[in-house]
Amino acid sequence: MTETGNPSQPANVNEYTASHIQVLEGHEAIRKRPGMYIGTTSERGLHQMVYEVVTYAVDEHLAGHADTINVTITADGSVRIADNGRGVPVEVREPAGKSAVERELTELSFGSKRHTGYGVSGGLSGLGLCVVNVLASRLTVEVHRDGHRWTQEYEKGTPVTALTRNEATSEHGTVIAFRPDAGIFETTRFSFATLSERLQELAFLNGGLAISLTDERPERPVRHHHTDGLRAYVAHLNPYPPSLVHSPAIAFESENQDKTISVQVAMQWNTRPTGEFRSFANSTRTHEGGTHEHGFRTALTNLVNDYARRHDLISPDDEDITAEALQQGLTAVISLKLAHPVFEGATKTRLGNPEANAYVQETVREHLTDWLDHHPNEATAIIRHILNAST
Repeated sequence: MTETGNPSQPANVNEYTASHIQVLEGHEAIRKRPGMYIGTTSERGLHQMVYEVVTYAVDEHLAGHADTINVTITADGSVRIADNGRGVPVEVREPAGKSAVERELTELSFGSKRHTGYGVSGGLSGLGLCVVNVLASRLTVEVHRDGHRWTQEYEKGTPVTALTRNEATSEHGTVIAFRPDAGIFETTRFSFATLSERLQELAFLNGGLAISLTDERPERPVRHHHTDGLRAYVAHLNPYPPSLVHSPAIAFESENQDKTISVQVAMQWNTRPTGEFRSFANSTRTHEGGTHEHGFRTALTNLVNDYARRHDLISPDDEDITAEALQQGLTAVISLKLAHPVFEGATKTRLGNPEANAYVQETVREHLTDWLDHHPNEATAIIRHILNAST
């Protein structure tokens, strides 16, 4: 009910004018409806704040400018994320009169990342750092760039100091430290285990990137660095060597000529009744799948049936091996990176790009067919395992 005039008198229910319509804009909208931007204000949303900042550092790695990310849970409950990338730009542009780093931390940029230098990027498509800043009671940014160390402080998304040039330095990179707003989140206590699992996942998905996590509550350091990429990820998900149908895992990758889409795949069958399938788009877990998963499953089903019939592992009268049968004991990870991802929903749980379907199908058909043809013993063992598991 809307109250007007004297609060002791009942409101006129027939009075409904433009003054009753409240439009939330900018930072106010984020603080009033945080779930629209980070999914939830529960522990999951709390950790999403960290992932958004880490995503910017991962984008620097994908652009070829960073190979190390250090995440620290500090003793006072804040989180600090440091990378050795180029550093967020600090120059001032007119007519706004704001530095680039301040614009990145305070302005909403729906639909695309502000940095045109990123061919592939994750996070909230230009909203990430701003959303984190607005939902933090305190945030400090430290940039090593252009020969100096630059610093600025914010409270609830509003700068409380100017961007300050400090001492000279030859280092480069960005450090962002923030404390989540206790008035927004159900809990402000970060889970070491939760953060470690996601950071390890990012290290698997971005081979060559070293990510460390330190907890100062007490100190508990861990470092994730996997040069073997998705093959190491599958080995992590398949920790029981005696149950493996073949080893090592099958792994391949491909990138189109324009470098607008690339895919990495690793897969391995084991004799356990269940497997695990994980798909990602721009390092974001697509829990509900999407076009990249459909392309993978379609190509896998078709080419395995084709191989089995060409090598008389199933007779012409036998029915095709089903997609469900192929999943018996299959552990697979597919990681797609594309310049213009289309996700369904703000939390990015399902990929919708039609070109992803076609490209993944083409890549799987080419590379997995080649692997099967060059590994006949392993190929036969895989198909016999599938046939036995489905009977």
